[in-house]
Amino acid sequence: MKKILIYTSALILFCSIWLGCKRESDYVKVSVSPYISNFDLRKLFKNADLSLNTENLGGADFIKGVVISNYTGSNTPAGLLIIQNSRIAGSGIDSLRGIAINIGSEASKYIPGDSVHVKVSGSTLTRISGILQITGVSPTNIEKKATGRNIIIRAVNTASLTSRPQFYESTLITISKGNVDPVPATGEKVVGNKTINDGFGSAIVHTEAGATFANQDLTQFADFTGIVFTTATGPQVWPRTFDDIFPLAVIKPSALVITGYLTDPTGADNNYEYIQFKATRDIDFAATPYSIVTCNNAGILAAPATGWALGGVRTYKINITSGTVRKGQFCYVGGTKNIWGAGSTNISSAVWISSTQYSNVNSVDFGTATANLLANSGNVAGVAVFEGIKVDGNSVPLDVIMYGGNGAVYSAGPPEAGYRITNTDKYSTIQNRKTVAFYGAGTNTSKFGFPSTTGMFTILGGVYDAKTGLWSTGRVAQFITLTPTSPLSVIETPAGFTTIVN
Repeated sequence: MKKILIYTSALILFCSIWLGCKRESDYVKVSVSPYISNFDLRKLFKNADLSLNTENLGGADFIKGVVISNYTGSNTPAGLLIIQNSRIAGSGIDSLRGIAINIGSEASKYIPGDSVHVKVSGSTLTRISGILQITGVSPTNIEKKATGRNIIIRAVNTASLTSRPQFYESTLITISKGNVDPVPATGEKVVGNKTINDGFGSAIVHTEAGATFANQDLTQFADFTGIVFTTATGPQVWPRTFDDIFPLAVIKPSALVITGYLTDPTGADNNYEYIQFKATRDIDFAATPYSIVTCNNAGILAAPATGWALGGVRTYKINITSGTVRKGQFCYVGGTKNIWGAGSTNISSAVWISSTQYSNVNSVDFGTATANLLANSGNVAGVAVFEGIKVDGNSVPLDVIMYGGNGAVYSAGPPEAGYRITNTDKYSTIQNRKTVAFYGAGTNTSKFGFPSTTGMFTILGGVYDAKTGLWSTGRVAQFITLTPTSPLSVIETPAGFTTIVN
């Protein structure tokens, strides 16, 4: 035993000496990058001026990026060169960040798409007039490497901008479907601070009095692109030129907006699911018929080639060709008129514009009898409102919502396939000046979640302008627990329900 211990100790000592005496060639030679990303640079700022040097820059001396500022429109803070860049970051981190570099009049010599390398060691990272910027950089320490580089423009909604202003500061963004609030007076110009609302919240679009486009007429509804700058009152979007304000066609208001739905009644679902709407004007359906289409994508393996008109087990269509509803009234489409399944409160006193036994009969146009008009688990499902009773693969709804999980419901093609959407509080058909016509394309991925438990009615609260077709407050899902004796008032008078204004 004693010999074994001696041999073991000797072996350990030998291994320790051998491992501790590596040859020069045993080490991997690496070099510290001379460049630091804006992602890492911005994190160094702790609300106090910071002198930049090789040590606190982690061995770097330079930043490099693509210029996004454009002085041709004279709507950029004087002397600031704005560049953005990104770095490889794991776990899906969005590392695109911007930074302002104060170099005085030399900033106007650079144009969007220029690729530049900037020596920043020896300069100062500071915040002036709300804007994080680098000062003390000599123009001779900036080298233009290339021109015409691609510029990333992120689609951002106002809620994201408001909640993460420094994330977007000094980057180029587009806010889609910005509705100027209040409605511009005839001849009103773009100069000054204009409040826009995109259904997610509001933001300020700023145009300097000296901008070349300051006296252009202000359009009410547009995609607003610009650089984000921080001010004492919050983030602002500064368009670089008048081309950054892209007018959009006025949205066609929907006479019916989707305000709620019951996906999982007590007991069997057959014929007990229903959808709630609110009328934005008086409707005589015999004179102006509408149709409602639902989609259920349980187990779907490919995007529907004809979208809402696919039929079969995927989509079910209900025509509304008779009856009336008054402006501001709730109305219902579904099966048997009970609030929460068999034996629950009868709500036939409500305005039912269609009562279809969907589990027993096929649709008159497309869709086979189904136990679930509305999916209650799994893949994404949806509801769409169409004007008229003709619906095909090219038909665009007046209102549409999606809810639930995911599923193979969109294909980029060619040709594109999926469920067509329209401009609503959640979806935009024009993004970065390109048509985005389907759910799942671009940023059109918003959906409401499933209720957490059986027996909950989903209500969608928001504020809708019946004159413009725009949402000043986008719909948010709330879940109300129902019982067999719940009265109709439970789903027609909860706080936060969709409000119709005009």
